[in-house]
Amino acid sequence: MRLYGFMPYCWRNYLLIRDIMEHAEFNKDLLKFLNTSPTPWHAVDTMKQRLSAAGFQELDEREDWSLVSNQGYYVVRNGSSIVAFRTGSKDVTTSGIRMVGAHTDSPCLKVKPNPELRRKGFFQLGVEVYGGVLLNPWFDRDLSLAGRVTVLDEDGKVRDTLVDFRKPVAFIPSLAIHLDREANSNRTVNPQTDLPPVLMQVPESDTTSFVDLLSQQVKAETGLTVRKVLGYELSFYDAREASFVGLRDDFIASARLDNLLSCYIGLQSLLKTSGDEAALLVCNDHEEVGSMSAEGAQGPFLTAVLDRWVGAGKARAIANSMMVSADNAHGIHPNYMDKHDENHGPILNQGPVIKVNHNQRYATNSRSAAVYRHISDELGLPHQTFVVRSDMGCGSTIGPLTAGNLGVTTLDIGVPQFGMHSIRELIGTEDGFTLFRVLTEFMQREQIF
Repeated sequence: MRLYGFMPYCWRNYLLIRDIMEHAEFNKDLLKFLNTSPTPWHAVDTMKQRLSAAGFQELDEREDWSLVSNQGYYVVRNGSSIVAFRTGSKDVTTSGIRMVGAHTDSPCLKVKPNPELRRKGFFQLGVEVYGGVLLNPWFDRDLSLAGRVTVLDEDGKVRDTLVDFRKPVAFIPSLAIHLDREANSNRTVNPQTDLPPVLMQVPESDTTSFVDLLSQQVKAETGLTVRKVLGYELSFYDAREASFVGLRDDFIASARLDNLLSCYIGLQSLLKTSGDEAALLVCNDHEEVGSMSAEGAQGPFLTAVLDRWVGAGKARAIANSMMVSADNAHGIHPNYMDKHDENHGPILNQGPVIKVNHNQRYATNSRSAAVYRHISDELGLPHQTFVVRSDMGCGSTIGPLTAGNLGVTTLDIGVPQFGMHSIRELIGTEDGFTLFRVLTEFMQREQIF
């Protein structure tokens, strides 16, 4: 919290109460954001609604742009990636851009194109593993289904629509221990044969196709009459909503905290800024599978937006800019403490984590880390540092990819969490709000370096 020691008592109490209330509202709204964002398309749609409500104008990549100062804009690609920015009131080539990056996708199980499986009267769907999924936690969960569906409507027009079944519609039952005595000591998961979820029971004569069920769902959600389902990108997800956990509500448990938490923090920070400085948020899809796509961090999306915004002065603007790549970090697990370097084990609720890897799996350098530490220290807020054990491999983020594409000074940072890439993950209730406060200050700071 703030440093209140030298303020008058009544004013100090007022600020403390205000911060506590803002913190509580931040976490409450975070849960709402997570619950309405079961897929990247839903997350981007939610962000679009919030940006539009705050006066940001949507841009279309197919049209000319006429950007003005002191205005907010956003542009979406593929419905699953978004760039939102404030133009600020100054010459962006000399003042630079305060950037925050995150990603919209999370490891999950995606429905295959021809998914129907009928076995002993059970209707199941074949699934493809997306990203580095921790598979065992997917068993014995209430699962729902959501994503994007492309249809031919009654007027013969091809159009995209979002669907979200919301209620539990599927289950992946474990094999009973009586039939697998080694389950607790030597269990492996075959993604092809072990993971198809059970959706319902049907008679042997049943010919219902999955696209028939999709057409019905589209009609129920949107009122749209579907002549034909032409394609879909659908993911199963944990039907249980995000929640506070712990005897003192110390934690938040949810699906997709990696990395919708950072998307939410970046969005709230951008919305909170004064607008005087040029600031930008990019939330890319496909980080969990390498980011090589038209809308991924290795693709041209962000560069294309900057080219159209800044034009010939882009190189100068980038030299005066900084990117904060926000993606969750591995908190030290009390049951597996030996998995961390003894001097670099981040603790939940003790501050965001500056991520360092000199082999460039993270893009942090001493300069970018110093900027964050300085702002955090000024606000009286905690921060930590993570370095992977020297005898273990290190994950990565969009940070090095964006730094390499743009040539921008970059910091990798994230909120510490447990259970990364599980169907349900855990963070502390303090750290997201702390990162939000620092990023808000960063995105409206007059001088970065």
